[in-house]
Amino acid sequence: MNIEAFYHGTKSNWAYAYDNNLIHLRVRTQRDDVDQVTAITSDKYDWDRFYKEFPMLKTASDSLFDYWEAEISPEHKRLSYCFRLSSGDRQLWMTETGIHSEQPYPTGGYYAFPYIHENDVFHPPAWAKDAIFYQIFPERFANGDKSNDPEGTQPWGERPEVDNFFGGDLQGVLDHLDYLTDLGINAIYFTPLFLSPSNHKYDTIDYKKVDPHFGDNKLLKQLVETCHERGIRVMLDAVFNHCALDFPAFKDVRENGADSKYVDWFHVNEFPIAVKDGIPTYDTFGFFESMPKFNTANPEVKDYLIGIAKYWIEEIGIDGWRLDVADEIDHHFWRELRQVVKEVNPEAYIVGEVWNGSLMWLLGDQFDSVMNYPFSDKVLEFFSGPGMDGHSFASSMGFLLMRYPKQANEVVFNLLCSHDTPRVLTRVGGDKRRLKLCVVFLMTYMGTPCIFYGDEVGLQGGGDPDCRQCMQWHPDMQDNELLDFYKLLIHLRKENKALRQGSFRFLKADPGDPCIIYERIDGDTHFTIWMNNTEERVTLSHPMNTDDWRDALSEEEVKPVDGMMNIELDELGYRILYRKLK
Repeated sequence: MNIEAFYHGTKSNWAYAYDNNLIHLRVRTQRDDVDQVTAITSDKYDWDRFYKEFPMLKTASDSLFDYWEAEISPEHKRLSYCFRLSSGDRQLWMTETGIHSEQPYPTGGYYAFPYIHENDVFHPPAWAKDAIFYQIFPERFANGDKSNDPEGTQPWGERPEVDNFFGGDLQGVLDHLDYLTDLGINAIYFTPLFLSPSNHKYDTIDYKKVDPHFGDNKLLKQLVETCHERGIRVMLDAVFNHCALDFPAFKDVRENGADSKYVDWFHVNEFPIAVKDGIPTYDTFGFFESMPKFNTANPEVKDYLIGIAKYWIEEIGIDGWRLDVADEIDHHFWRELRQVVKEVNPEAYIVGEVWNGSLMWLLGDQFDSVMNYPFSDKVLEFFSGPGMDGHSFASSMGFLLMRYPKQANEVVFNLLCSHDTPRVLTRVGGDKRRLKLCVVFLMTYMGTPCIFYGDEVGLQGGGDPDCRQCMQWHPDMQDNELLDFYKLLIHLRKENKALRQGSFRFLKADPGDPCIIYERIDGDTHFTIWMNNTEERVTLSHPMNTDDWRDALSEEEVKPVDGMMNIELDELGYRILYRKLK
């Protein structure tokens, strides 16, 4: 056994409380190197009486490592433990002090989970496990009130540019709530709604005022209340990293320079404020001079912005915040924001925009979730064409699953595209079959799925601003077959808890073969999902010991032969099977 590959850490994503009674332990070993890992556990104050062994399950693998997990419910909410690793006749024991050829006498040097404190347990909002989000870029979704159109508004559906307007507004969303309900959506994520000079509104002037081109605060409250009547949650976009040039505090700095009482609200490196060789003399989002960066370590700034987060939950009743450029703001700020937001609404869903590994934000003291761009990158790479086999894809997904605690994985914000990326149909070369494979995976995978408006009717578009096309509302211009497919998959996920909260595991993911089989399972239902990610008809086979399987979309009986399930799939085809366990 390669002991250099062995790893376990205390707390973090390796040892954590899943709830008030259950501890999850994880161990890493070299891939295909260890036959079995066993957690040796007890209570540090009475080892003999509470001694138990827990065989660990190999739940994921990546290109280098296997990951083993065990769920343990200690009788007194604390745990002392080590691990026994076996390969053939050889056994090793791993404790906090190192690797041993014989089990060390307990409990000196053993790992410890001292106590499960309820206020330390990471509890994302339970409703997020069942949510299916729909992301709306308000300026491009629907124009419901032409009287508030910006000057120079262009005809609906023309080419989007960086700075043009089409008149989308909140009334347009209200007018189409029947459409969203029929689609099956139960949560909406709005990109920014507050007063701003741009079409995207990520440069805010007034954080307490809905942009007049979208409506007003009263209309937003009406929209939120109407959504709630329909069982639809509403999440707004908070841009707390930066503001607009005309945000009053920065305007004062521009006018009064170093004498401004707001000078410490920002990161000004040199006066007078200017742009030199394309670089502003003050810190910004990127190098955009129109988006000066807040100094969120300043107590006045912190109080102001966290007050904004609290205001919209209290006054309008929103259900959560998506936090823009979240990784460029200090952790102290986010910890305080979480505390204030959760005091106002313990069930508020907090989602950070972080494009990379995000563990430090997902330990229960900052965010509930992050926008899972690493997920979309791997899914789109795998399903967009030749190049990645099932083994590599499964390794990539296993690596992602082991990044975070389980409760974070259950509500991580999974998306295929957004206002910041090319459209998913464009990313898969316009091939609707490949798009469907992506959507099937999205809707049958762990996490909270999000659909970017218009994907369900076939909208395409490259990178920003092309991805921000106007929503297509004319029935003759919509892909109705694709729309029906989205409805079908959304309905399947909503009707089956196993697809939302069940465990996940690959059953087939082989080197050189782009076809995969995976399962979702809970105590009631067992799903297997079969995918042919090739341009040829194939038959996929996997051992199945029971003959009570059905097609989840047609209810047709599907029986194995001699203990082997054989599924014929068309080119780039899929099939979803299920069986009831009780």
